Amino acid sequence: MFKSKTIRSGGNAKTIKGDKLGNYETAIMYLAPASQSLMGNVCPMAGQAGCELGCLSKAGRAGMFSSIVEARIAKTQRYFKSRETFMADLVKDIAAFVRYCAKKQVKAAVRLNGTSDIQWEVAHPCSRDGVTYTSIFAAFPEVQFYDYTKIYKRAYRSLPSNYSLTLSYSEANPAYADAITKTARETGANVAVVYRSKAHRDSLTGFYWRAPQFDRVVIDGDETDMRFTDPKGVIVGLYAKGPAKRDTSGFVVG
Repeated sequence: MFKSKTIRSGGNAKTIKGDKLGNYETAIMYLAPASQSLMGNVCPMAGQAGCELGCLSKAGRAGMFSSIVEARIAKTQRYFKSRETFMADLVKDIAAFVRYCAKKQVKAAVRLNGTSDIQWEVAHPCSRDGVTYTSIFAAFPEVQFYDYTKIYKRAYRSLPSNYSLTLSYSEANPAYADAITKTARETGANVAVVYRSKAHRDSLTGFYWRAPQFDRVVIDGDETDMRFTDPKGVIVGLYAKGPAKRDTSGFVVG
């Protein structure tokens, strides 16, 4: 397990399971989602996508321990108070994680948006070993970064080769759902869909989801969290967990 001020590994059951399959170790950064920090919104599409109520930030240990929530709020407030200082901390922590992975003889993977949706590819310069880079991805070419996102315009950008994005679907807002499906068609980006139950997801896995929105094969997205290893042009099928089981907004399908 790796733990630092900004990222940590070993605390997510799905990443642990997936890491063993691909000789990776995955570190995730967890912030206070949406406007929970009271200093800004790290999930700008949460309202349109209807995902705030069923947010995974309320599942698992974070849903049981207020100290975890408080720590995430404090971390997010540091991000808003001084992005330059925050990025310096992040560079330091990722560099330490790279060294940690090298000692274990595994590859380093990092998911920066564990409970946020920040556009790290723009307006987030950083410095490593005295050299200034346009993004954290350019600063660490040896690291595989990946995220889920509801900010569909990101899929149209020329993203770094070591950064993989998966779009996140929701039927809470028809305009948002249409935008996601349009973006997926035009860019070929994969789309994560949260189904009501594991049984529902499993019934679709390996088959085409022939809904009006999509005609794509569904894969099991819970077998591993390593989205950068997924085949292109698929539906990443997930099933509702924690508060999401009670979601009626349209974020959870079925």
